[in-house]
Amino acid sequence: QVQLVESGGGLAQAGGSLRLSCQASGSIFSANVMGWYRQAPGKERELVATITTFGGTIYATSARGRFAISRDNAKNTVYLQMNSLKHEDVAVYYCELGTANNDYWGPGTQLTVSS
Repeated sequence: QVQLVESGGGLAQAGGSLRLSCQASGSIFSANVMGWYRQAPGKERELVATITTFGGTIYATSARGRFAISRDNAKNTVYLQMNSLKHEDVAVYYCELGTANNDYWGPGTQLTVSS
């Protein structure tokens, strides 16, 4: 079993920055994809960014150029650096770890952006 714990969410100003972290623990297969998804009120969960064990990344259009995903394989941790925050970024952000056979999700962390 794999457990994911997100941290770093909270309140940020529009135009500001925030970094999310997610640490995985448990039976982690070495080859996996970790990523961030978000769900805004009244909307479906959507991809923000993903990163493979080998560093390959995918970004949603809304995140490209403003957000940066990275990971520390030794710590089983994935990060999401968010810059130039907008009100449209307000959502619960979920960490995900995917292997060939399973997907695991964290409980989520709230991001609020103030004017």
